[in-house]
Amino acid sequence: MKTLLQIKSSLNGDNGQSSYLSNQFVERWQQNNPDGRVIVRDLAANPVPHLDGERFNAFLTPADKRNSTEQKIVAYSDELIAELKAADVVTIGLPMYNFGIPSTLKAYFDHIARSGITFHYTSNGPEGLLPSIPVYVLAARGGMYAGTQADSQTGYMQTFLGFLGLKDTHFIYAEGIAMGVEGKDKALNTAQKEIDRALAA
Repeated sequence: MKTLLQIKSSLNGDNGQSSYLSNQFVERWQQNNPDGRVIVRDLAANPVPHLDGERFNAFLTPADKRNSTEQKIVAYSDELIAELKAADVVTIGLPMYNFGIPSTLKAYFDHIARSGITFHYTSNGPEGLLPSIPVYVLAARGGMYAGTQADSQTGYMQTFLGFLGLKDTHFIYAEGIAMGVEGKDKALNTAQKEIDRALAA
């Protein structure tokens, strides 16, 4: 049985355009995998705490020396990582906020980047420890940014995911959503066709 991990990061929950595309991806994937399992991680409904000194130090403290609070912090991180390791494919709904990724998604990333767990350093540099499964990033933007210097998301996402070993990354863009009704409809329709093509392969 295949497993899909769906990560939604829109502040508007299922009303967000990136969540809409992510849900469309899941629906199409389920058509191809009727017996498949979907794990939903909604970062608006259940936000991951932002990284602070206490949480960071808990990750660095040896397991046999952690206090009860540190154990809970690490157990929560372990849960997020276990979801990721259980997945055969991942889809990430990614809105653009002020030229960057949502802070809730950054908080999630900060909890799954664990030295010795999801990556480690070697004499040749960092090496990701997660299996390279397909990751589909569904990026919804109000304007037109792909391929320009203002697109800070694509390079960051590729770098971070690749750092953990997730190098099979695919981007589907819905751009110009804030540029009138016609532009929005065109962007969503184009993205939907890209989703269909990606899952038909």
